[in-house]
Amino acid sequence: MIGIDKIERVYFLGIGGIGMSALARYFHFFGKNVCGYDKTSSSLTLDLEKEGIPVHYKDDLQNIPGPEEKDTTVVIYTPAVPNDFAEFRYFRQNEFSMYKRSAVLGLLTSGKRCIAIAGTHGKTSVTTMTAHLLKQSHVDCSAFMGGISKNYATNLLLPENNSPFIVVEADEFDRSFLQLHPELAVITWMDADHLDIYGDHANMIKTFGEFVSQISNGGTLLYRKGLNIQSEWNDKIRYYSYSINEEADFQAVEIKIVNGAYHFDLKTPFGDIKDLCLTYPGLMNVENAVAACGMALMSGVSHEEIGAALAGYTGVVRRFDVRYSGKKTIYIDDYAHHPRELEATIKSVRDLYPGRRVTGIFQPHLFSRTQDFAEEFAAALDLLDDALIMEIYPAREAPIQGVDSGIILNKMKLTSKIRCQKEQFPAILGNYNPEILLTLGAGDIDRLIEPIVNYLIKNEDV
Repeated sequence: MIGIDKIERVYFLGIGGIGMSALARYFHFFGKNVCGYDKTSSSLTLDLEKEGIPVHYKDDLQNIPGPEEKDTTVVIYTPAVPNDFAEFRYFRQNEFSMYKRSAVLGLLTSGKRCIAIAGTHGKTSVTTMTAHLLKQSHVDCSAFMGGISKNYATNLLLPENNSPFIVVEADEFDRSFLQLHPELAVITWMDADHLDIYGDHANMIKTFGEFVSQISNGGTLLYRKGLNIQSEWNDKIRYYSYSINEEADFQAVEIKIVNGAYHFDLKTPFGDIKDLCLTYPGLMNVENAVAACGMALMSGVSHEEIGAALAGYTGVVRRFDVRYSGKKTIYIDDYAHHPRELEATIKSVRDLYPGRRVTGIFQPHLFSRTQDFAEEFAAALDLLDDALIMEIYPAREAPIQGVDSGIILNKMKLTSKIRCQKEQFPAILGNYNPEILLTLGAGDIDRLIEPIVNYLIKNEDV
């Protein structure tokens, strides 16, 4: 990569992605001329524009750096950008310096004390929690997070005291996490996913093994108890397990809900921490907090600092995100897009609101994932009282013949289930009068949030 001192301009192909936008903010902070393209406008791109980063939405060569600027320009792109995209072809043909987002993140973490959070579920929450615990302590950190932290209203944190620690979300998609060589790492889950990339579950687990092999000598892996972690992946590191429901090195015990908040004691190899408080809802977030506290302890954060910071943690946008709480309806939005995530979210809702009717709106993400896990999606969605299934959000994929949201619906046992279009919302909610309403999915279902909230406010006293 061109030395950062020689870079004048950084151009992003797909600037609106959560990981890309964090990098854009990073280079903008250091005074580089940052701009980029994205397919559609979103809350992320609008925020970037407000921060002074130009974004355009047309594949138009008039909006991009000229050939004379290639020696001082770096182009960063995501795997979702097709090779036949006009801007992509232009940069290739004119021999610009081009890097995948994951490669840039690998370069930025090189030489730092990297804390990498990997796993098929929960990694955004653990990353954000870990960053918060370090940020609110004497240790401090930089952080590239895979979601917008509610505590800081951003997905990028920068240190105030030259802290050597950098917390990053280690994404298994496209094997991106193999660009990282962390000192400390977490693996939350290794469920089958991204089979369009890996082919099968065994190959995906093998790649997690490669990630573990890259943890630096003397480093540490903290993994969820029960995962098929093999010590031969790396015999030069320490292995610790974590759990909330079975014996583990880091374990939450005496978990109880008091006034809507979780209270628990944390058993660790470095001494116990009594009466931790997490006000952010969802039992899965207690498990995420155990992993984050483990990372914080091993980074030098004190017991007292962990207790104070965890109590003040307010969560991540689109992760068990309570968007409206009224007399009749509580509305929660969540990014869940894998069957295991749907199950965890719905069960957490059941724990928090026993006896309440739960209505869920789900947008499947990717044709391949829907095809691979239709039965598992159906089983998870059967945990609802009412299920409204939207059409599949394709993201980077072309349609697969015979694959649509109907294949999930057809496998469900739930009686109250329908297939619906985005345009039917929020009016269709008048047929349900939900007590607990969930929106679930990783596509553009978040565009329904504001209309739904407005609808609920308007109809609260009807």
